[in-house]
Amino acid sequence: MSKRGRVRNGFEYGLALSVVKSLEWAPAPLAHLLARGYARLLDLAIPRLRRVANQNLSMALPAANHSEIIDGVFRSIARLLVTFAKFPSIRRENVERWIRWEGREYFEDAIRAGRGVLFATAHLGNWELSAYAHALLAAPMHVVVRPLDNPLIDALVERRRALSGNRPIFKKDFARAILKALAANEAVGILADQNASLDSGVFVDFFGVPACASTGLAKLAAHSGAAVIPGFALWEEAERRYVLKFYPPVPMTGDVTRDTQSIQQCIEAVIRQYPDQWLWIHRRWKTRPPATATPPPLS
Repeated sequence: MSKRGRVRNGFEYGLALSVVKSLEWAPAPLAHLLARGYARLLDLAIPRLRRVANQNLSMALPAANHSEIIDGVFRSIARLLVTFAKFPSIRRENVERWIRWEGREYFEDAIRAGRGVLFATAHLGNWELSAYAHALLAAPMHVVVRPLDNPLIDALVERRRALSGNRPIFKKDFARAILKALAANEAVGILADQNASLDSGVFVDFFGVPACASTGLAKLAAHSGAAVIPGFALWEEAERRYVLKFYPPVPMTGDVTRDTQSIQQCIEAVIRQYPDQWLWIHRRWKTRPPATATPPPLS
């Protein structure tokens, strides 16, 4: 690692640790106030994020109030920051203050079937809390992760994710590790809403726009026979807490393209219900079909 790399990583780590610790130590009302301030600073410091979100929404939800949805996205990020910072104090005896479970029967039926569970989730609501809480409400699970560019921050994040007993599976060797977990009738969580490259995905309809989606989840399901259960931790304002919602298993046919489309269709349906909780600031439609003109670059 170069000197410049060490300095940058150290600075970013110090900043991230300060944010996490300030939210961890602050009483809940103050923590939420601070987190909204941090999210606002993120919005102002990186204006590209809002431009990306506006471009995504102009394609996917052209008639919606884009500014209102994007403001909600940053509020959702703020809530995620608070819960992530509070992980050390979230335990089995108090987890239901933060989140309750809905659709548990889908998970239990799949475990009884004995072929493991593939949770198809997304950057929707609080994906960090969904996995963390599942370990406390049911049993630890495996989570497919991509190491962060900053190794110091990556180590911080992984330490906190592991506090409830969950085990990471790194993408570089994910297929073998996932199949081993499924053979042991365990659960594996996969974020299935990210842009994929041409060599690892297929184009499916997502909000009426061709989107390149990874075929990995569909292939794993076909190979293992595991149930594919969509699941998301969604904020319910009326309850002032999250609901870990599991949906009926997505029927798998063995046709990779068709099954990938089915998974994306389910994710889209839930995003449409909670549009201000999805990470529109991610360039979901970055990879374009070869015959389609690339959207103008965002500066």
